Amino acid sequence: MSIFGSTGTIGVNTLKVLKNSDIQIECLAVNKNYELLNEQIQEYKPKLVFANKDILHLIKHKEAYDINELERHFASLKSDGIVNAIVAFAGLKLSLLTQKYNKKLYLANKESLLVAGKFLDTSKISPIDSEHSALAALLRSVAYPKKITITASGGTFFKQEDCKNLKAKDALKHPNWQMGAKITIDSATMANKLFELVEAKHLYKDLELDALIEPSSLIHAFCECKNNSITAYFSVPDMKLSIANALFKEDSKAHCNALDLLKIKNLSLYEIDEKKYPIYSLKNELLKNLDLGVIINAANEVYVEKYLKDECGYYDIYYAIMKALDKFCTCKIDTIEDVFTIDNKVRGFLNG
Repeated sequence: MSIFGSTGTIGVNTLKVLKNSDIQIECLAVNKNYELLNEQIQEYKPKLVFANKDILHLIKHKEAYDINELERHFASLKSDGIVNAIVAFAGLKLSLLTQKYNKKLYLANKESLLVAGKFLDTSKISPIDSEHSALAALLRSVAYPKKITITASGGTFFKQEDCKNLKAKDALKHPNWQMGAKITIDSATMANKLFELVEAKHLYKDLELDALIEPSSLIHAFCECKNNSITAYFSVPDMKLSIANALFKEDSKAHCNALDLLKIKNLSLYEIDEKKYPIYSLKNELLKNLDLGVIINAANEVYVEKYLKDECGYYDIYYAIMKALDKFCTCKIDTIEDVFTIDNKVRGFLNG
């Protein structure tokens, strides 16, 4: 197996899950964290590594290559599966390469499906997100599913009345999960949940879709059947379980702590407030026209980066998305090249 984004939260936890298995790590890839990569090289003995060219000279491996040269080496990879834990739009190329060479795609990069789901074969994708991992487990165990509902924690700002003046440093203090900066901001704005619904639209066709806030992150998904019964997926918030479910489906090993039901004091569900989380108000329009995902994602990435640098406010991310939609919503996406073209145009427009 090869792991791209091995020093991020998903990559680190994937290596922990695989540590005592008989799966060999063929390749590790990172952007900048060469210190942790060097530790992983020493422990897991990959055959080759990829990284940003600026840090190649700091990597302690005789076969270290520029990540931009990945396509030249990809055909020679013997890995049966590729874990795509690259952050944001940058992960799309890896998803496309993985499927081009007929390898199993273990997907943590939700942007791949958000912007290019119609160009990917979802039958060869195993999702790593906790919500989609839970949905996959539920759908393997229930008959006649009708509706699936994923949950959100509400993010860092769930208890805040007004998010207008809250800064990125406040948003990065997620109450339940340890995640990278980008996805933590997306959780605070509910963009993450919007994107996960698009993932579900591609992965679980012909089912009704919804999302709710469950602040404890103990319930990850619900499945409602045609007989109106509802099954819920409970676990402690630990990505190792989601990763193991994606890699092995359900197995007999304990990959996280047990959930003590007697210690659960309150479980509450809430609708997602579209005034507090205006990005989520785009749900119906986006699910009807999935091509809008390219525009929404590009605008979101540009302005999340600005928000992280304190160059814009919380609601400015939503305003930028609407500005981009007004400009580009009539664009047609007929080829995968169109995805890259429109993404580039949106970024240029908002950075211009």
